[in-house]
Amino acid sequence: MKDLTQHIESLIFTTDHSITIEEISDVLEEAFGLKHPEQELQKSIDELKERYATDEYAIEVVEIAGGYQFLSKGAYHNTIGVFLKQTTRRRLSRSALETLSIIAYKQPVTKTEMEQIRGVSCDYSIRKLLEKELVLIVGRSEGPGKPLLYSTSDKFMDYFGLKDITDLPSPKEFSDPENTIGELAPIEEAIDELNPTADRSEEE
Repeated sequence: MKDLTQHIESLIFTTDHSITIEEISDVLEEAFGLKHPEQELQKSIDELKERYATDEYAIEVVEIAGGYQFLSKGAYHNTIGVFLKQTTRRRLSRSALETLSIIAYKQPVTKTEMEQIRGVSCDYSIRKLLEKELVLIVGRSEGPGKPLLYSTSDKFMDYFGLKDITDLPSPKEFSDPENTIGELAPIEEAIDELNPTADRSEEE
């Protein structure tokens, strides 16, 4: 088959776990109606391993857990570690959390409806939530101007460990002191006191 190695490369790149030769074979057979011998597939994988072993690439094909996966090379682990450390520090701002809560409980919901509930503009918060892929646009409302409708995404479910949207706590549960999480940081308290209707845009 033409470009067999490239097709295998695309499969290894796409998966977030190691992919076995059997899985590669099954995909190619269904996609092209051809059954490739294991030796042929292994030859293409070996070509990929040899290609990415050169200094030209920061990643390599590694055999792991009975399959193959792209992993970064050791020389770049420190750089990647710094990036991961920085990204894990990033938290949703209070305004983004408020907006996300409205979307979660009212979805699908328009920006105007969110702003009526919060009393402030939600433009910045919605943009950040879209960038983080926690919400998505699911269509348009039938109301005047046909505004966009927003709902939570699958990533939102994963992020908060929810099996189903019905697993969200009921509003009554939030009034229980035992379910109170933390306190406002001094800087947030100061912002609230100075401008209680502002859309807090501090993302860090």
